[in-house]
Amino acid sequence: MPKRFLVMILAISLLVLPTLACTSEDSLERALIGVYLSLYEDELGTPASTDSTPVIFVIEKGETADSIARRLYQEGLISDPDLFRMLARYKGVDSRLEAGQYTLRRNMTMAEILEALGHGTVPSNIVTIPEGWRLEEIAEHLGQKGLVDATEFRQLAQAGQFQRDFLASRPTGASLEGYLFPDTYQLALDFQAADIINLMLDTFDRKVTPDLRAAAQKQNLSLHEAITLASIVEREAVIAEEYPIIASVYVNRLAKKWPLQADPTVQYALGYQSKEQTWWKKRVYFVDLEVDSPYNTYRHAGLPPGPICSPGLDAIQAAVNPAQTDYLFFVAKGDGSHAFARTAEEFEQLVNQYQPRQ
Repeated sequence: MPKRFLVMILAISLLVLPTLACTSEDSLERALIGVYLSLYEDELGTPASTDSTPVIFVIEKGETADSIARRLYQEGLISDPDLFRMLARYKGVDSRLEAGQYTLRRNMTMAEILEALGHGTVPSNIVTIPEGWRLEEIAEHLGQKGLVDATEFRQLAQAGQFQRDFLASRPTGASLEGYLFPDTYQLALDFQAADIINLMLDTFDRKVTPDLRAAAQKQNLSLHEAITLASIVEREAVIAEEYPIIASVYVNRLAKKWPLQADPTVQYALGYQSKEQTWWKKRVYFVDLEVDSPYNTYRHAGLPPGPICSPGLDAIQAAVNPAQTDYLFFVAKGDGSHAFARTAEEFEQLVNQYQPRQ
């Protein structure tokens, strides 16, 4: 009997099921769906692809099985949304696919994907990468968690040999600094360093939307320049409301072709501080401002060659949509907030007020 005819019988049968007794409805429905699924055993057991690259899939709270099936199909994770929906119904999990973030692969079968989404039984590690970390810190953190070899991760990220359209504006030979998106990740136990990097790049691609990329172009910034600016803002800003204002200071200085004079770029150039056991020197002194590095924005005008850390969304949004101000300076108050100035005279007054010499 042709599959199309059986599908028609199934559809008609499901329409009349509500007229039957409740006790027989479930068993008859499962029997009919079971017959339908038996026709597609090969497809059910065949992954949509041989691609083993990790893919982040997010189920929103209250999302229906139909919506989930359509999105799985759109992302190339399953080959047939109707078949997946029927399988979920047959297994009795169509109404309890759990909201959350999942790491899937396109070489998983429908049953494996359904198991991951319906029961969350795929063993995994949860790790959070904060905003503002440089790639060495990310590598060290993952290594300390026992998830990867830190040296291997760092070398892969520094080599930057991963292919994504959004990486095209990087200078030749640039690392992945700035593109390892800070977020909380669910990592399968068998993930290797390259899997995690791919996952972080995919998250960047998803989070940094076409609208944000278009906003960068309106600011006459390449995506690489926008992420570089955002990374400096990330290291300077503490209070969310100040991100766009701090970004405006740097944008205004760039427009005047002034050096940015951003301490975080000097900290990045100085590298690891063995005495303090940190990648970010706690205090920058005048002698540090002479460090010979293209990242030293006291000695070199314009943006540094690339990002100095992984910026979060607040910083990226601020970089491509800065506040409209005429500020050219700011001073840290010591409580996480900043005071802003338009002139050198105002700046000196603020320095004397908030950072008096001892």
